[in-house]
Amino acid sequence: MIRIERMNESHVRQVADMEKMIFSDAWSENSVRSELSNELSLWLVAVDGDTVAGYIGSQTVLQEADVLNLAVRPEYRRQGLGHRLVEALIQQLDAYCLTLEVRVSNLPAKSLYESMGFVQVGLRKNYYEKPKEDALILRKEWTR
Repeated sequence: MIRIERMNESHVRQVADMEKMIFSDAWSENSVRSELSNELSLWLVAVDGDTVAGYIGSQTVLQEADVLNLAVRPEYRRQGLGHRLVEALIQQLDAYCLTLEVRVSNLPAKSLYESMGFVQVGLRKNYYEKPKEDALILRKEWTR
């Protein structure tokens, strides 16, 4: 059974390893670790036994949150884990909105976010490197 919990020191190495596996501009282990002590940050992990199957990281300022990264191990994809991570994050945030950037070409991620009620509010030209690509700016708002 996969459980979602706050990231702690025991998860940092696996999260950093996933960063290298999935992203061309991966966060270092030290960068991931530094989020543990950042008062603005909330990182959640989806854990299957001792394996970090996925994670989501965010920062919140003045009740507006931004997703820094969301990743799911390839063998855990297409099982609703990304959706569960986003929902768990929204439930735990002291915020009224969540904003994120997604590669224009990332159709699975765009489909996930659209199904969850995110709407496009902007475009960042050449936001991503390796390869150079535009990012859609997506946002979801809610009331509690």
